[in-house]
Amino acid sequence: MATFLLRLPFATKVEISWFDALFTATSAFTVTGLMVENISTTFTIFGQIIILLLIKIGGIGIITFAILAFMVLGKKIGFKERLMIQQTLNQNSLGGIIKLIKSIFFFSISIELLATIFLSIIWIPKFGFKRGLFYSFFHAVSAFNNAGISLFTDGLSSYSADIYIKLIISTLFIIGGIGFTVLIDLKHKRRFKTLSLHSKIMIIGTITINLIATILFFLLERNNNATIGNSYFINQIFNSYFQATSSRTAGFGPINIDNFSTPTIMLMLILMFIGSGSAATSGGIKLTTFIIIVLSSITFIRGKKQVTIANRTINEKTIIRSFTILSICFLLIITSLFILSITEQLPATKLLFEVVSALSTVGLSMGITQNLSYFGRSIIMILMFFGKIGPLTLAFSLATTTQDKISYPTEDILTG
Repeated sequence: MATFLLRLPFATKVEISWFDALFTATSAFTVTGLMVENISTTFTIFGQIIILLLIKIGGIGIITFAILAFMVLGKKIGFKERLMIQQTLNQNSLGGIIKLIKSIFFFSISIELLATIFLSIIWIPKFGFKRGLFYSFFHAVSAFNNAGISLFTDGLSSYSADIYIKLIISTLFIIGGIGFTVLIDLKHKRRFKTLSLHSKIMIIGTITINLIATILFFLLERNNNATIGNSYFINQIFNSYFQATSSRTAGFGPINIDNFSTPTIMLMLILMFIGSGSAATSGGIKLTTFIIIVLSSITFIRGKKQVTIANRTINEKTIIRSFTILSICFLLIITSLFILSITEQLPATKLLFEVVSALSTVGLSMGITQNLSYFGRSIIMILMFFGKIGPLTLAFSLATTTQDKISYPTEDILTG
């Protein structure tokens, strides 16, 4: 439907193919941000509004949006629908699911409107009331939902030295990337000690990884005149912070990625792969998954039997799920990279960057999206879709669930 709408004559300023319309719709809906068309020069206000709606629906989740529509129409939400929401939002119980849906919607709208006001202070005087207000709202929604899609032809490159704009944008995608369950937990409990273990891990983990990534970006790029080397010290720090945090979730890139050094690009790949929080607006294997994998590995090396954190023992099922997510994502990346290396005559580093960015729904690119063949773009679209629905959802949908009826003898296999 969205593809058809983006192909309408009054949706575009220049004619685009059905495939490019599909790619744009997929990228917007999966809140990825990889584009084969320039949003500002290709689409009219109508087309941009369609893209904005896709970002919003994709950000809160199609299941959440469908339930909200049911509620508006006065339809009853049954057990099956509640179970789907529980699985989508990674909730432990069905209790309070509908209330959570309402909270997610109203909280996200409130944050986006507040950010629109702050951005309007700069953009209304610059672009006029209507255009400035629309630009402000579009970027507020795009940032909060971690889409990384901009209406500016150069993205946010022209604002690389504007700390005010980047502070608002980065605050939005960090809040959106920390996860709705954490935000709701903070709203109800407010004291750190009373928060759930998941919320504590996400808050501490987010602060820690953002701090480490910012320091590494600064150290790696401080002498690179093509990126931040020629900037003032405060701009160097803030550009490092913005690029580090954006690489995990949002995909806003005020600096041309091709200008970064190889170690920095590797750092960005790691950050994209890790991603943000569960039940958040962005992708990746998720920060909590990464932390559990690290803790499990440390526990095994130290010869301990239980994985513990903050005086709590991590469930074995959670550990297995974390390693399963890691395995599926690695398999998807390796398989996609192998296929693209055959079909595309492009450097392997750039292909790897595109693959990880698509699967993690980050949207950063080394400028090869438009140069991919139709087959290559199809692979990227599939990865964006898989990244949005999640690797476990993909695995469960393909697997046949059966109960083990026979127990076999145990035998060790040599590993490592």
